[in-house]
Amino acid sequence: MGQVVKNKTILHIDGDAFFVGVEVAKNPKLKGKPVVTGEEKGIVTALSYEAKALGIKRGMSTYHVKKYFPKVVIMPGDYKSYAKYSSWMFDIVRRYVDDVEEYSIDECFGDLTGLDRPLKMSYKQIAERIKKEVNDELNLSVSLGVAPTKVLAKVASKWVKPNGLTIIERDKIKDFLLKTPIGKIWGIGPKTSESLEKMGIKTAFDFADKSINWIRSNLSKPYEVIWQELNGIYVMEIDPKPKTVYTSIQKTRTFHPATNDKIFLLSQLSKHIEEACTKARHFKLVAKKVSFFLKTSNFEYHTCSVNLATPTNAPETIIRLAGEKFQEMHHRGMPYRTTGIVLHDLVSSAVTQSDLFGDRAQANKFEIVHEQIDSLEKKFGKKVLYLASTQKAIKRKTGGTEADDLERDLLFL
Repeated sequence: MGQVVKNKTILHIDGDAFFVGVEVAKNPKLKGKPVVTGEEKGIVTALSYEAKALGIKRGMSTYHVKKYFPKVVIMPGDYKSYAKYSSWMFDIVRRYVDDVEEYSIDECFGDLTGLDRPLKMSYKQIAERIKKEVNDELNLSVSLGVAPTKVLAKVASKWVKPNGLTIIERDKIKDFLLKTPIGKIWGIGPKTSESLEKMGIKTAFDFADKSINWIRSNLSKPYEVIWQELNGIYVMEIDPKPKTVYTSIQKTRTFHPATNDKIFLLSQLSKHIEEACTKARHFKLVAKKVSFFLKTSNFEYHTCSVNLATPTNAPETIIRLAGEKFQEMHHRGMPYRTTGIVLHDLVSSAVTQSDLFGDRAQANKFEIVHEQIDSLEKKFGKKVLYLASTQKAIKRKTGGTEADDLERDLLFL
């Protein structure tokens, strides 16, 4: 295997069935019962281990669950609570670890290197202490992994679930990789794992045991990083800084039942555009490109992308484009369950140039108006003012809370 560059000790903490775990923490009577969330969307978004044992899967319709699994408790998602518990969990990790990277709502990395001396505990004891305090104080089950790199720490945290703690010592890396399918490695998706399997690479060890020249000849740069990490070479550094710079912003919503209603679908796109533009203004960014998509009940995507003549973070121009391009995506009689938009190629609003035909000046007027709306929303709450094209989407909203409802910015939902 590869030459070790740095001796590091990395912690990864992963919430067990986190959304349902929070629901159980809020209502202990649910403990041990099959529980799913996603009632407001009409599909299962999260499920307990008891529900999983029944054969229920994410993405299954809640109608199907009600019909065939009548004892399952179906609940609306409560993202405000999930965000609170996530923050509390990360705060517990920070009691012991200075450098913590919040990777998603239910998982984070921490750099334990050298903390054994000042804390007068072994790395295993530090992990055990964190795990116990999350269990005791939040009533949440979590699984932890400790290893020389981030990729290996992810392998470790998934080794024993739920409520596990796994340590991968440097001299035991091979043992773990031999038992880990290549498709289970963080950063290696289904298509890549399928291609690798055709080349005879079935386990993580098969991959890590290849020469660096083979990796460089057959795969792109990100896979070289994964190869190094699997070989115990610390490359992917912990990033403790909250994210404040974006290259893109996405807003999406799944709803139930699926529909072909053009007015409703366009209103959903309008709502996404308003929300994405609000976030862009918060970070003083403008978009050069926008993509729209509709997803069918069969999980087929119908998409369209447009380069903006003038970079902007005001929704009016983008909503007009969405209306113009809608017919390219929409097919009569086809039921759609998800809408979404992505703002691409974001740049600082301070550096955009004026244009020959005055589009920039018009965009500036819209942006100034929306800055005033942003100020009103900070004072009186979200959606005190919105475009008429968004009205139907606002009225359609049902129980539960969405990630977009949160004051905290959940980049990972």
